[in-house]
Amino acid sequence: MSINQIQDEIIEEFSCFDDWMDRYSLLIEYGNGLEPMAQADKNEQNLIDGCQSKVWITAELKDGKVLYHADSDAILVKGIVALLLRVLSNHTPQEVAQANLYFLEAIQLKEHLSPTRSNGLVAMLNQMRLFALALSK
Repeated sequence: MSINQIQDEIIEEFSCFDDWMDRYSLLIEYGNGLEPMAQADKNEQNLIDGCQSKVWITAELKDGKVLYHADSDAILVKGIVALLLRVLSNHTPQEVAQANLYFLEAIQLKEHLSPTRSNGLVAMLNQMRLFALALSK
């Protein structure tokens, strides 16, 4: 499935809910489904700067595609990072680097996050793109 197809799927899932409390619950559900991250990877090197909560992200290249692994100590942020992994993981570094992540605006995620969480979202995305660029070399 392409990045845009996944984004469209997410937009459709969020459109089922008018109330943002229900959308937050959906994000938390995504976070609960996130595969556990190896404890050894929860270190300073993988910690994302700029996040209010602790967020760890790693990336590896497997069969030409970027595989991300992540975790957070905050349930809502864990859901946000699970959403980002769903969209960007299992795609080529070039696809990740060039992706137009329009779903964030379409589901109005940034508008419903605190300024510090919104900054954290940007920091997570920037790090994921940097990983993709580094892995493309």
